Amino acid sequence: MILNHSGVTEIILHSHNEYFMKESKCPVPREQQPTNEFIELSKSIIFSWPKTKKSLIIVLIKIWLGAFVLFLVISSGSTYFKTSTLKYILLSLFSSLSIPTLLLIRLYLGWNHVFKRLNSEKVEYEESGWYDGQVWIKPLVLKEKESLIASIEVKPILKNLIQIFSIILALALSGILLFQYNNF
Repeated sequence: MILNHSGVTEIILHSHNEYFMKESKCPVPREQQPTNEFIELSKSIIFSWPKTKKSLIIVLIKIWLGAFVLFLVISSGSTYFKTSTLKYILLSLFSSLSIPTLLLIRLYLGWNHVFKRLNSEKVEYEESGWYDGQVWIKPLVLKEKESLIASIEVKPILKNLIQIFSIILALALSGILLFQYNNF
């Protein structure tokens, strides 16, 4: 592991990880090893958004605004909303929160899966991909290394996702309450 100047750890484990896996006779296919799953998820375009909270928020706001325009177009066909422009705009604004919410749920599920595999003492894997699940118990050195990756890299991402999800949920609930108890 190497620390870069921003204080964030970069994982440069390819050669060390391959050496360790060969020495410990790891039967887990390379693409199913938790460290490699983490590296691949980190390189993914969509899953790399939550690495910094600011970039995730900017992307989610852009998606929300795009969804807002889409929801405006969809709800413009309703005769009910033609009488109240404010209700039309507010409903589109609050209902468009569903798109960033779905994206956040997907991001959380992906990162949480990797977090659990990194923290697990056992690695479940498929040799041929057809119901032949196997279990390999990690050696202590690998377990400690992957736990460190999980706590330093993945846990803050999960925390950011939960915080942003809470904000979106609060906005959505306020929109529901606004429509439920106001007659405008």
